[in-house]
Amino acid sequence: MQTAGGRDSKTVVDEALRIVAAANESKVVLRIFGAAAIRQHCPNFGRMQDSLGRRIGDIDLASYDRYSSKVSQLIKGLGYEEEVTVSAFGGGRLIFERASDGMHCDVFLDRLRMSHVISFEKRLELDYPTVTLADLFLGKMQIFRLNEKDVIDTMVLLREHAVGPTDAETINSRYVAELCSRDWGLWRTVSSNIEKVAGFLPVYDQLTEPDRSDISSKLLTIQREIEAVPKSLAWRLRARVGESRKWYSDVEELYR
Repeated sequence: MQTAGGRDSKTVVDEALRIVAAANESKVVLRIFGAAAIRQHCPNFGRMQDSLGRRIGDIDLASYDRYSSKVSQLIKGLGYEEEVTVSAFGGGRLIFERASDGMHCDVFLDRLRMSHVISFEKRLELDYPTVTLADLFLGKMQIFRLNEKDVIDTMVLLREHAVGPTDAETINSRYVAELCSRDWGLWRTVSSNIEKVAGFLPVYDQLTEPDRSDISSKLLTIQREIEAVPKSLAWRLRARVGESRKWYSDVEELYR
């Protein structure tokens, strides 16, 4: 399926792989994030993105701030131009675009900072060429205003992979639950989004009953583990305030 820019998903994923492979050769820690990472990590069910109308248009990557100058040099060397105004303001994000075809590339440094903050500390070395499955799951579930493409990506990720207490080809539900146990706001958004994804399962005729049953079961497993983990004092104090105070950040689109 082609993107609005005329590229199909494979073209975007292949380009992301090209960038990460070049970084790996230069001993720069750089991993694929977002929808392209989910497509790469889901060889059996990735095409569900196509059948459900999900277009992958951009490349998202993750690295550490200590590699920022090397990442910038490397990606520019591969034919991209950097949005220097974004880099100058800091904020842990680099943005690039290739003038020849408009291919867009975001690099998040040290953490994903959107509706919530998800740290990459000591996480990027756990998988290659993408971030871990748990981080892919959290990257979607931390979005306060979850949209349909994020729902589809989450369904595909869950359909492909087991859920359990490890990062080895598994969505690490223990890690997800532990993060949520420390941060009431993240817990609130993730829990709400799990319900939203479950609510979309009957909507898509393209899903089979085994698809729906499998995804639903995994969502329930993750939610049960989130609820079972003891909550921190900070979580309990914030829970008393509840939704009377905003618990998420509004995401300003730096580039579209």
